[in-house]
Amino acid sequence: MKGGVAVFGMLCALLGGAPSEEAAGRVLVFSKTAGFRHDSIPDGIAAVRRLGEENGFAVEATEDAAIFQDRSLGSYAAVVFLNTTGDVLNEAEQQGLEGFLRSGKGFVGVHSASDTEYRWAWYGALVGAYFKSHPAIQPAEIRVTDRFHSSTRGLPALWRRADEWYNFQSNPRGRVHVLATLEEATYSGGEMGADHPISWCQFYEGGRAWYTALGHTRESYSEPLFLQHLLGGIRFAAGVPDADCRPTRALPPRPPRP
Repeated sequence: MKGGVAVFGMLCALLGGAPSEEAAGRVLVFSKTAGFRHDSIPDGIAAVRRLGEENGFAVEATEDAAIFQDRSLGSYAAVVFLNTTGDVLNEAEQQGLEGFLRSGKGFVGVHSASDTEYRWAWYGALVGAYFKSHPAIQPAEIRVTDRFHSSTRGLPALWRRADEWYNFQSNPRGRVHVLATLEEATYSGGEMGADHPISWCQFYEGGRAWYTALGHTRESYSEPLFLQHLLGGIRFAAGVPDADCRPTRALPPRPPRP
């Protein structure tokens, strides 16, 4: 337990201390599944709870979709779709999430949040892209293309780690602000070519949305750099006004490999 406290304390220091009063508040973690269920969900919930304890925001977790019809939803600063899959919201609940974003709140999508609600176009635009396929879990190299956003600040420019690497049905670039891309030459099974976004953000219908395709494995949720990445995404969604998330229209020049 002491080791976990030390890790999360380090994350707080890396991100410049506790979040502002604007960011402090309540975060809802939603992990309902109607398809494949990740065994990392309990690890993810526990990790977000610890991040909240260390960084001044309250965390509640549920798989009861009725919360999206409840007036109390408005008391949350952001909702985290943590490895959700399939059709998890009915029409009334979908309207509740739409209203939540339009009221200026935030959305965080983790990994299979992009494998969710395929028949709801509004949600697809919120997440940015739908899941298509993935190869076996393996190490790969991530190129961090935005070194200023709260979720990528402090990460190595070339970040090597193991995960389940998603291919998407479409490239979200031009609709979202891309934060990091996958180097397909560093692993097997990539299908998107030289421009393979893997994390991004956007301002969406009055709210904020952040997505990362990382977070399949249980080990991710005890990995300091991934937790730093996740914490920065939550802080952005909850209202820390320190990021430019306008759409990226072109792939930035790629620096030479070291």
